[in-house]
Amino acid sequence: MSDLESHHLRQSFAALQPADILSAVESLGYLSSGHCEQLNSLENRVYDVRLEDGRHVVVKFYRPGRWSRSAIQSEHDFLYELQADEIPVCAPLRLADGQSLHEQAGIFFALWWRTGGRCLDELGVRQATELGRLLGRIHNVGARTAFQSNGRLILNQQSYLIEPLQYLLENDWPAPEYRHAIEDSALDLARLYEQAAADIPLLRIHGDCHIGNLLHSNEGWFFLDFDDCLMGPAVQDFWMLLPGRLVESEPIVNALLDGYRLFRDFEPGWLGLIEILRAMRYVHYSAWIARRWHDPAFQQAFEHFNTGEYWQNLSQDLRDQLDSCQSAVAPHTLDATIHAGGTEWQANDDTEALENSAYFYDWTDNGSDPD
Repeated sequence: MSDLESHHLRQSFAALQPADILSAVESLGYLSSGHCEQLNSLENRVYDVRLEDGRHVVVKFYRPGRWSRSAIQSEHDFLYELQADEIPVCAPLRLADGQSLHEQAGIFFALWWRTGGRCLDELGVRQATELGRLLGRIHNVGARTAFQSNGRLILNQQSYLIEPLQYLLENDWPAPEYRHAIEDSALDLARLYEQAAADIPLLRIHGDCHIGNLLHSNEGWFFLDFDDCLMGPAVQDFWMLLPGRLVESEPIVNALLDGYRLFRDFEPGWLGLIEILRAMRYVHYSAWIARRWHDPAFQQAFEHFNTGEYWQNLSQDLRDQLDSCQSAVAPHTLDATIHAGGTEWQANDDTEALENSAYFYDWTDNGSDPD
């Protein structure tokens, strides 16, 4: 695709109107009532459309250039595998011909039945045990085969840290006074991850499993938004569910593992990746914003991004995470022993509990999550 074509698609995506949404839905044989409401999403364009019969569908238009057709189809196919195993995921609608991915004016889109439920503010032990069981089942399906060469990421230091870092540096995003500090910390973290993850198996995982991508209702849990599914370590689907750092999250960690191990093994040493993954996400997330800075919605949502303060904070946070990760690998710092009741933690760490901003650099006081 030429630069001109890419620019045209980006403009069309940014200019999507309700009439375009209703036309897309009706092109698939569904009759709309004319009601169309945009839902909260920055990465994609997502709408709630009421049909004439009173039912609702959710329409997702995928951001052009983010995923190829084959990559999106692999997401859908993974969801159908999970659904076939009666795992509560929200899978897209398939037409009579089996198609789930459609195209309008060069932009990919898909439909889902609207699912009721709410996002919880935090997890209790019981909810964490339930989620642990479901994650164990998801990972059992994910381990059956790998994503093929279709544009789906393999989570490693290159894809999740080095490449995003290179994009930021090559496009002069970090303020000059923090550029070298950010680069040095990121490269040290990359070496730590390469060493720590050397023998940890990779499988198909959700990839972005935080509480904002979970719905809870009287029927139980539903997992949403597999856009970022990838080949990665199982612990990637754990750490964003924790209320703080690993050493501060003993009850939730134990509950997740107790549920998970009913269906699948989990080595305690894998938990050592958590703080490195957290730091890698800082850089990955910053590059995600930078790549979309041409979108006015991103400039409005992340007003602080293009400021010296942002890069100062990122530089300091990476340094703090690097120090934490280097101390955490010392044998005397974290001692995990497995017993019949779960995992018993003894830790030497006095770090304060993390806020939501430790997971999302764009987190605002009203708790809005962009994706």
